[in-house]
Amino acid sequence: MTTHPVGTREEWLAARLELLEAEKAITRQSDELAQRRQQLPWVRIDKTYRFDTDQGRASLADLFRGRSQLLVYHFMFGPDYAAGCPSCSAIADGFNGFAVHLANHDVMLMAVSRAPLPKLQQYKQRMGWTFPWASSFGSDFNADFATSFTQDQQRSGIEYNYRREPPVLPRDSQPQTGGAATFARMSGTDVDTYIRERPGMSAFVLEDGVVYHTYSTYARGLDGLWGMYQWLDRAPRGRNEPDLWWRRHDEYAQR
Repeated sequence: MTTHPVGTREEWLAARLELLEAEKAITRQSDELAQRRQQLPWVRIDKTYRFDTDQGRASLADLFRGRSQLLVYHFMFGPDYAAGCPSCSAIADGFNGFAVHLANHDVMLMAVSRAPLPKLQQYKQRMGWTFPWASSFGSDFNADFATSFTQDQQRSGIEYNYRREPPVLPRDSQPQTGGAATFARMSGTDVDTYIRERPGMSAFVLEDGVVYHTYSTYARGLDGLWGMYQWLDRAPRGRNEPDLWWRRHDEYAQR
């Protein structure tokens, strides 16, 4: 027998209407936050970045592909990874469906990673993705937008998600446990190498031939882009995750 509260339809409706008011308040607040994002000052990008794409070498302006707005997902796939980060992969599973809609609304969606392009292309084919994915291998792009760090930076403490993290000390030879260790193994690398890449998204605008940076977010700021969590937050048991349960979509057992 369930231990969850059980009530009548009338009791459920009364509670649901009360919850609806709270949901509406969050919706209004979300609308206000969106406006505040759009009101942030733009920062001109004068540095030259070069990317490898399916169409060849490209500049940051080239990534817009004729649109005036560019949304970049900083996908955790470092040069020393054997496969993309499982969490980034779960987020990217949703890109195919809405990238075409964004592209037809003057917004280009582009994933960017530091792994060489052939690695990205091979993984993209494995995952069955069609959204554009550029390699920033050899570029400062990821570092400049706080999603990639050197070992020296890691040992002294990095700046990520607008705050400073404590230094990562050299690890001993004992097996590593926890979520980062699990995903590091799934990505074919060690923990320290894995966490030198970080997830994030950045927005840019192209106006009169000049590229401006308009917004970036990291960590839990990406929750709204993670489609499966929006569904789970509305499921009876919510996220219900005592551990890291998700895998790449081709690694689940068939049910």
